[in-house]
Amino acid sequence: MGKAVIKAADTAGLQILSVSFGSAEESGQTVQVCGKDIKIHGPSEREDVLASLYDEYPNLIVVDYTVPSAVNDNANLYCKVGVPFVMGTTGGDRDLLYKTVEDSKVYAVISPQMGKQVVAFLAAMEIMAEQFPGAFSGYSLQVLESHQAGKLDTSGTAKAVISCFQKLGVSFDMNQIQMIRDPKLQIEMVGVPEDHLSGHAFHMYHLTSPDQTVSFEFQHNVCGRSIYAEGTVDAIIFLAKKIQSKADKRIYNMIDVLREGNMR
Repeated sequence: MGKAVIKAADTAGLQILSVSFGSAEESGQTVQVCGKDIKIHGPSEREDVLASLYDEYPNLIVVDYTVPSAVNDNANLYCKVGVPFVMGTTGGDRDLLYKTVEDSKVYAVISPQMGKQVVAFLAAMEIMAEQFPGAFSGYSLQVLESHQAGKLDTSGTAKAVISCFQKLGVSFDMNQIQMIRDPKLQIEMVGVPEDHLSGHAFHMYHLTSPDQTVSFEFQHNVCGRSIYAEGTVDAIIFLAKKIQSKADKRIYNMIDVLREGNMR
């Protein structure tokens, strides 16, 4: 995701600072993206490096894509330094995450789903759930989600869609989600192209009526990461405008970005 966001940001004409954070083992390494040597700093360097960058570049916005276990520590760091951020990482203690940001007064866009079109689909689902509660009462639901093997947690998007179905009257436990992370099954059972095993998001929601005579299927398949990277760039531009205007609201999501209507 880091490489994809850098490429999208470079295409959009945003200034990219050649700094990234990683593990202690990665510290000191460089990764070349778009002709830039991105230096990786380990945990012990993060605060000093970020504070120095923010002093030199007061319009700095951090982009965060990492693993669920790092969500809260990373948010603590950004809020301590006072730097605004866009976070597309899922997982972590979400209540604590929002409280940390609220207490710090830092500006942020936080969304487990950065793909604009997928977010629009989610918004449509939420509208349906609000306006027609119980419309699918008695229906059974099957959910399958397939992502690259490196995605350790259950899809936040799948959970959000299921939440809508629950409001529509469907009884479903999140533990029933079928997570596919095995490349062989992804090719044979899900139909993921081999070229995209390392980066994809295939979701299927299948509803069946109590008497088995009616079924509905909702599906959204994403190959690659460009949809998320492009949404991330829109979120960066959106957040920069909110900071510049000194907006009262400080925590946003991708629905806010979509509603703004200022996407590229």
